Amino acid sequence: MQMLPPTREIKLMTFNIAHGRGLSLYQGFSSAKTISKNLERIAHIIREQQPDVVALQEIDASSHWNKHINLLDYLQSSTNYPHSVHGIHNRRFGRKPLAYGNAFLSKHPVKNWKVESFGSKRLGEKGFLEACFLIDEIEIDIINLHLDFRSRRTRLRQVDKLLSSIHARSEADPYHLPPIICGDFNTSSRSSRDALHQLIERSADNQDYEYFPKKERTFPALLPSRGLDFILLAAPFEAVETAVIKSFASDHLPVLTRIEAPVTSPLPVIVNS
Repeated sequence: MQMLPPTREIKLMTFNIAHGRGLSLYQGFSSAKTISKNLERIAHIIREQQPDVVALQEIDASSHWNKHINLLDYLQSSTNYPHSVHGIHNRRFGRKPLAYGNAFLSKHPVKNWKVESFGSKRLGEKGFLEACFLIDEIEIDIINLHLDFRSRRTRLRQVDKLLSSIHARSEADPYHLPPIICGDFNTSSRSSRDALHQLIERSADNQDYEYFPKKERTFPALLPSRGLDFILLAAPFEAVETAVIKSFASDHLPVLTRIEAPVTSPLPVIVNS
């Protein structure tokens, strides 16, 4: 009788919160009171769903266009999550300062993290944030990704940069668990030539990723017609259930996946010659 390895379940949410503007077209049109109300809607979703880790995109530190509210500090205080990481890949100083990017809220400690920008623009730059979480003493890497919305060619270049980072880490530590990848891909699952499927195809030599959700749409929140937000898993991680959560807290809908994960570290396979 074959003994299956022990597993535990973790819940991961990915959510583009659109700078706290809710369904407004531009955060600069919103008052501090309105932004705070939108943040409370986001916090309510997190408190209600209780994910182990929340991956957030378009989340600001002190910026002129949202009245210098630190969105991550607000959400962490409102949800009582003990750990957070903010990866800034847009920063501008001067009379109208900006600081925003991707972030994590977590119930579990963060061992280390890094942020990578895809370019050097001070406005509109995309990037990814990678963090290693200690969950039941197991190191689980999660990559929080935001790709360009204008150009397929640009998205594919960004995928190449992401894969270079993943492959370098894999070569340095071949027995480490494959990273979970999530975020706003700014492309749907319909095009095999765009970023989502190309990321899966180009990583196939090393990892066999599968994306979630399969059919549900996440954008725009009012009348969803496109799936832009995904969570990608490779073995030994498996999706138990994925839900797109209805809300009007942002123009994107959050995605929540229950993931079956190992509770023991991977060991090298020893082959007898």
